[in-house]
Amino acid sequence: MQGIPANPPDSKPAPLATLGPAPLPGAWIDTHCHLDAAEFAPDRDAVVVRARQAGVGQVVLPAVDPANFDAVRRLAHEHGLAYALGIHPLYVGPLGEDALAALHAALVAHRDDPRLVAVGEIGLDHFVPGLDRAKQSHFYLQQLRLARDAGLPVLLHVRRSADALLSGLRRVPVRGGIAHAFNGSRQQAEAFIAQGFRLGFGGAVSFDRALQLRRLATELPLPALVLETDAPDIPPQWLYKTAAQRALGETCRNEPAELPRIAAVIAALRGLSLEALARATVDNAWAALPRLAALAGAAVLSHSVAPWWSTRPAGRAPSPDLGGAA
Repeated sequence: MQGIPANPPDSKPAPLATLGPAPLPGAWIDTHCHLDAAEFAPDRDAVVVRARQAGVGQVVLPAVDPANFDAVRRLAHEHGLAYALGIHPLYVGPLGEDALAALHAALVAHRDDPRLVAVGEIGLDHFVPGLDRAKQSHFYLQQLRLARDAGLPVLLHVRRSADALLSGLRRVPVRGGIAHAFNGSRQQAEAFIAQGFRLGFGGAVSFDRALQLRRLATELPLPALVLETDAPDIPPQWLYKTAAQRALGETCRNEPAELPRIAAVIAALRGLSLEALARATVDNAWAALPRLAALAGAAVLSHSVAPWWSTRPAGRAPSPDLGGAA
């Protein structure tokens, strides 16, 4: 959850190879979507239908506060999706230790739920002024410990806080995860990769002047990349509205069905086919969040049209190796 940028990098999209449907059934995984957000209340079911029609085979729903733990879990079970439980740094202000106790209780209560794939969204926000950084840090470290104890990866909120997050990971190592909406330096990216993390790329990469972000999306090892929308936030260029337009009531709600078009931007930047990017980023999401792979295997049993990954040799698992580039 990052919000809508006040000053987007540019109004021009990156060149696209194609804007057609996803190349294969169930070809994409949206690793970060706040489907429980109020913006989706009018048409939440239709949002899921559009995502599936666009070829998005799985979506991960992170929690942000104990108050929405039940909502993300219910939506994941209703729609065959996945979820994470955690406390977002922008929500820690009024919370006390009882919130951490509630997270611990929920992780214990649902530890055998195959749709619970991570602890998140957790992390640090050093962008929004006036936040209590010491309290954020306390909640972050405690949630890393809960994730470690639960044996789950984490979904990290990274906003001008990469170095502090990496410091926390050195203190409390966890089973990897995803640095969501990553927009740091190459050095910081490599440090997260060294810790076993994948980096989330979404709609922000569609803006021409997002030069650093587009360099990262182009040059980082392909096994380090996963895709996300952060819907309803971080709209891609083709959905973006200026502050003046929003003041007049125009909306720029993002949704998971936009993921294939976002992927087309990255594929064009890297000189890859959409199929190659789909295969790689699904492997990467499975490696970052291993329970997703088990959900995918179970889903094959109920698919009328088998997704491409159902034809893999038996026993093949995504590789955790992040070395090399494509």
